Amino acid sequence: MNPNASSQPRSDLAFSSLRSHIIDGLLEPGTLLAEAAVARELGVSRVPVREALFHLESEGLVEFSESGRAYVKELSPQDFEELFILRQTLEPAAARLSAPKLKADVSALERNIQATRKAKSLAEVTRLDLDFHELIVEASGNSRLLKLWRSLRSELELWLGHLHRSHRENRLDTRDETVGAHEEIVRCFQTASPVACERMMRQHTLGWREWLPISEVQP
Repeated sequence: MNPNASSQPRSDLAFSSLRSHIIDGLLEPGTLLAEAAVARELGVSRVPVREALFHLESEGLVEFSESGRAYVKELSPQDFEELFILRQTLEPAAARLSAPKLKADVSALERNIQATRKAKSLAEVTRLDLDFHELIVEASGNSRLLKLWRSLRSELELWLGHLHRSHRENRLDTRDETVGAHEEIVRCFQTASPVACERMMRQHTLGWREWLPISEVQP
């Protein structure tokens, strides 16, 4: 966690460094995030680290024990179930609402797919995958739906990164599967009705459950 941007506010720097290491799996679930140790590693005081930890807690990436110690959030079956239900509620609705706009212009989605095709790491595939879905939610024109989805983004990224890493050791397989699935969604927006796009997105998000090892979805 070596910061490069000295002009970046220290709390933001601590937050972005810790967040990327958690999302990328470099800090494993359950890892203790001791303020003093993290501050030394980042070359900052404990205050911006503390602020970053509280911010990460609000995003669902860090949890505090009763004694006040911060840990990287453990991935639990209950967390998955709650996020899965919310994805199944929000994203198909977003696909139906965004279908008329995307039927006329899918260029943003196509650019995202091109970037995904060139991705050089699983972390980049994960980020671009969530970007793709956020573009669809944005196109819905429903600001409250977008706000709800964005409030889940960090936890979704944590889970999706975990699934990508556990589903395939081969980065190219995961990248190509993501590209193929997203190309199918784009074709649906170009040719099908809003209801069909809603159905397609529901089927797509159902695949999230199929990727998860069965031991992790059973309490």
